[in-house]
Amino acid sequence: MAMTLRLTTDEDRALTLLASAWGCSKQVAAKRAVVATATRLLDDASLASLAREMIPGHAALEARMRQARGHEAAEF
Repeated sequence: MAMTLRLTTDEDRALTLLASAWGCSKQVAAKRAVVATATRLLDDASLASLAREMIPGHAALEARMRQARGHEAAEF
């Protein structure tokens, strides 16, 4: 589905920096940012799966987070 995204100068700069950091186009960076944000905010297995597919390193980050939570729980 097509859409137009209107950004302020500062928002465009942020998107440009994000795209540069991810090594992708601004379009791909915007799509990844939507999925990453939705994954953090919503407890939805289909979003988590999409994030693992779209965002390089997301699966490894999830694994590190699970491991850290396990270590925290063991310390208490």
